[in-house]
Amino acid sequence: MRTSKPIAVATNDSPQSRAAVEWAARRAASADLPLVILNVVDDRWVAEPVPWTGELVKRGETLVETAAGRVKGKVPAEITTKVLEGGVSGSLRKYSTQASMLVVGSGAPHLGGSLTDRALQVAAAAKCPVAVIGVMEADGGQGVVVGVDGSEESTQAVAFAAAEADREGQELTVVYAIWEPDKWVDSGALTQSLTQRIEDEEQMVLSETVSGLREDYPDLVVHRILDTKREPAEALVKAAAGAKLLVVGSRGRGGFKRLLLGSTAHAVLTQLPCPTVITPIHRK
Repeated sequence: MRTSKPIAVATNDSPQSRAAVEWAARRAASADLPLVILNVVDDRWVAEPVPWTGELVKRGETLVETAAGRVKGKVPAEITTKVLEGGVSGSLRKYSTQASMLVVGSGAPHLGGSLTDRALQVAAAAKCPVAVIGVMEADGGQGVVVGVDGSEESTQAVAFAAAEADREGQELTVVYAIWEPDKWVDSGALTQSLTQRIEDEEQMVLSETVSGLREDYPDLVVHRILDTKREPAEALVKAAAGAKLLVVGSRGRGGFKRLLLGSTAHAVLTQLPCPTVITPIHRK
């Protein structure tokens, strides 16, 4: 479905967030969408909010204008800026309802110092897809990779990835990793015939997941990978090395319902192989 909502990118002018702004600007231009560059002023610790907050907001405004100046003229996109106030992850979560995609840098100090805290919180709680960009990312890579596991969430991730691949003229690789623990194989609990039966069933799951893509995207080249030797995160990181984009659902069929971000998405974000998008859950 076509959207007019802008792409939003959070920055504090660190190397990580500079890379995120550049990636977001290119993505906005290719999708013909506006770009909003955000800075969050975390004023929760300020004892006297009026004088201090005013100064922090002014600095934030200067920061986002500087960031906008670096990409204006380089990409054909409408670019605006905005300063938010409050906790970083909470403010970005609220703003995500106004965006078609939220982009953040990996491990930026603006997001709390490491990817394992606030950036993960944003990816878990945002109401729109969240793209996490590494500091060394270049405008390169080939192909879009998406992870699936047969869940409704991963089917939604495939739909997003297919649309991205088709729009960018890229090939799509769908990866399904079903890991067979060595202890079961070694103990003889999994016989060769049973192992083959399990693999055949999982191939059917993989086929069903991509079955509607040909009708929606007749020119899209789709590759399927069933990896039975690696855990899901490891398989995705390997498959996405050198890719233009990796897409992962925020939680799959194996996740606890109380966890907003699944273990696979969490693990992938801590070892980014390329720009990675976490798609949210849309309950039907």
